Amino acid sequence: MSEFVRARAKISALGTYVPPRLLTNADLEKMVETSNDWIVDRTGIRERHMVEKGMATSDLAVEASKAALAQRGLAPDDLDALIVATVTPDMLFPSTACLVQHKLGAKGVWGFDLSAACSAFVYALQTGAQFIATGVHKKVLVIGADVMSSIIDYTDRATCVIFGDGAGAVILEPADDDALSIIDFIHEVDGSGGCALYMPGGGSLHPSTHETVDKKMHYVHQDGQAVFKFAIRKQIELCEKILERNGLKATDVDVFIPHQANRRIITATADRLGLRPESIIINIDRYGNTTAGTIPLAMGTALEEGRLKKGDLVLLASVGAGFTVGVTLLRWAY
Repeated sequence: MSEFVRARAKISALGTYVPPRLLTNADLEKMVETSNDWIVDRTGIRERHMVEKGMATSDLAVEASKAALAQRGLAPDDLDALIVATVTPDMLFPSTACLVQHKLGAKGVWGFDLSAACSAFVYALQTGAQFIATGVHKKVLVIGADVMSSIIDYTDRATCVIFGDGAGAVILEPADDDALSIIDFIHEVDGSGGCALYMPGGGSLHPSTHETVDKKMHYVHQDGQAVFKFAIRKQIELCEKILERNGLKATDVDVFIPHQANRRIITATADRLGLRPESIIINIDRYGNTTAGTIPLAMGTALEEGRLKKGDLVLLASVGAGFTVGVTLLRWAY
């Protein structure tokens, strides 16, 4: 019996989308007791994009997907599968993947949603890569999209200054050259941190009622300090582990693309790892925390600024509600 050879997956295209409407720090100063200086100092955010009423996660996902398909010169029904990473689905069911498939007109394509909060995109990326690795599929669309404004209490200063709306999508295909592919990943979950970042209402534990609405249980609740400390510790731990087991040093990383939750988390992680300052991609000032959208949006920023090129060693890192943690090592393929 011949030995099964796994194919390596590569990112062959990227598309991003953010809604045009802006919510600036100056706008927030009129809504809650805060200031531009306070927000910038504690988060690094200056503005964030917001959907208009009636625009849902599937709409953002479709726009990002169209951009990725156009970049690669593919039609929607050239795809084999699609995965939507989101914590703000249009509705509990059908899945947002079903809605995206229909809106794209991707006939014969199957898909599903993946929920891992801010780590959802890297989780979905690896899930899609496994379909490529086994040879089952040749083209998988991976989308990270969230309309965080739909679950934010804009009277809560601790959360309303942080989040924005946005989406990004990548196409995964078999790598022509194993050197230009997804190399390795490490994922973890630590459910003991679930109480530090969560939305308590709307599920089977607390179905929607007048009481859950009155108690604001359908909004994000966060223990900022607990998330901050865990995010720095775990990102450093897993980044060091993935580099070591691949015989690499932090100085070998050409581009570091972390989840954009807080500028201080990003810089603290990068400093502790010993990453070169020019390798760090930060765009949180323009977009805020778009949850599953942050890493593909940051990929887009890196490409736009000419800081991400074919052959670059890229390190992705994220921590999200759950807690969920994920790091990925890859070489950029185009």
